[in-house]
Formats: sequence, structure tokens, C-alpha cells
Amino acid sequence: MRIALVTPAGPGTRSGNRHTALRWAAFLRKAGHRVNVSVEWSPETPADAMLALHARRSHVSIKKFSEIRAGKPLVLALTGTDVYRDIHRSAEAQESLELAHRLILLQPKAAEELPEGLRGKAGVVVQSAATRLRHRPVKGPFRVCVIGHLREEKDPLRTLLALQFVPQETALEVVHLGAPLDPALGEKARAGTAREPRYRWPGSVPHARALRWLASSHAMVISSRMEGGANVVCEALRIGVPVLASRISGNVGLLGERYAGYFPVEDERALAQLLVRASTDRSFYRRLKSQVAKLRPTVAPQAEARALRAIMRGATARPG
Repeated sequence: MRIALVTPAGPGTRSGNRHTALRWAAFLRKAGHRVNVSVEWSPETPADAMLALHARRSHVSIKKFSEIRAGKPLVLALTGTDVYRDIHRSAEAQESLELAHRLILLQPKAAEELPEGLRGKAGVVVQSAATRLRHRPVKGPFRVCVIGHLREEKDPLRTLLALQFVPQETALEVVHLGAPLDPALGEKARAGTAREPRYRWPGSVPHARALRWLASSHAMVISSRMEGGANVVCEALRIGVPVLASRISGNVGLLGERYAGYFPVEDERALAQLLVRASTDRSFYRRLKSQVAKLRPTVAPQAEARALRAIMRGATARPG
């Protein structure tokens, strides 16, 4: 089958959506399909089916495909901004939901945000990581890695803010990786690097290098205000790195209700307490490590590939 895979994240970008699109294309090609990855679908590109990431930003392609290839399978993968913002506000995103024959969610709690009448056509594909890196934290200060581009939804500077509530005698360092998609946040990160010796912001780095930073860290912080099911959480689970996460639906959907490493969203004081506890309480840290190890099979590439292929088969067999 010829599949048009559409993602708003273009070639060369280091976004999670781009990584997801390329990984899914590889899974589908291995299953024997011909996959064309593009930012926007052109009717001149032959396609027996479409797989689109992002309800609002891929709306033009979705609508065009549904009109020109009417009846052909159309599968829509919902991102975090789709699930927790756009499908509630954007007419374009809402129309994309209606036009799609099947919906892909990146973690199970995302289904709670869908209109009840559309939940029946949704399936879950938990993202995976194929890295062979394993958790080998550096000796010395407790290293905390923050991986995420600087944009409002990620609340990227919450760990920097938390450092003011971490006692100086706590041996801790924070390494923050990500591009300044919001220039104002980039300026704040730069200023934070200048004034706070425990904080470093190298900026954007290649994916392979980011994973090496992750594997060498004692823990990772994800402080997002909204997530559909973050790639970086899946990568941390695969490598074995404890995650300190904002208690939002997207994180809870991946880590589980009983995971021990949550803090309230936008609460730097609570995050500071969690950082101190993780870096000083060995029993608590071992508990996080154990919980992460039990979740590792959920982010295996084989599991993601099976789930994706099953949804594509279902869309082909029962479009509409």
C-alpha cells in the first residue's frame, strides 16, 4: 500500500513529531508499504492511504485527501497540543477528527479528551525508543537532564526556577537541552546560565548527543503544561533514567497513576523538594529506578510497530 505520511515538522527539525514520523515510516516500510513523508500532501503524490500527524496543522492535507481520495483510509495521530488544546478550540482540528477514519493517541488517558462519539475510532500507540544506551550516571554531582525546546507548552524553565529552593549544599547540576523556539525564553535561559552555576543551557544538540546526555544523568525532569505522550519520556524509560514529571494527563498516561516521581504543574517549590529527595534519599531513588524498569517493555519498538500496523490494518479494512 502507498501511504502518504504527513507531518508539519519538516526535514532537519529536531522536534518529537519529526522523530515520530520517521520512525513510523520505517515501521510501515518494513511491513512492505511504500511511504512518502511530507509536510503537506500533494494530489500529484499517489496514495492509497494517509497517516497525518497533528489535527490542526495538517488540516489542509487531511481535507484535501478526504475530498480527492474520498473513501480511502485516513488515519490521524493526535499530538499534545491537539488533545489538550486544539480539538477544544479549533474548527479545523475538529473537522480533522470527523474526517479521519481512525485516530491514534500516544497514551491512553488522551481518550478522556475526545468527544464520546469519536472514542470508538481511537487506538493507542505508545511511542518507543530503539536506543541501546543504558543508564550510566556520571560520578560527582547529581545530574538532572531537561530535554525540551523552549516554548510555552513545555514550561521549560521550571527546573531553573526550582534551583533557588534547592540548598546550596545539595550536590546538584542541571543540563538543559533544547532550541529557543520562544526567543524570550531563550534569553531567560541564557541569563540563568550566567547567574546560576548549577544550571547549563547548551541549546539544541543532535538527537544522538541528547540521548547520551540523558543516559549520563541521574534523573530527567519533564515539567510540561501539556503533552500528548512525550518522546523523551519514552526514551528515558527505555534507557532506565528516573523521570521527575509534572502531574499532567500526558505524563500520567505513560508513567501510571501510582508513579512516585510527580510534582504539581508549575510548582517549582514542589519540584525543588523532589529534586532534593531524589538526590539524597537512596530508598526513594531506588523506588523510581524500579518503577522505570517495570515500564521499559511498554516503550519497546516491537510494541509500537505492532500497535501502529494494527491501526493501519483496521483503517484499511473498515474505513468510515
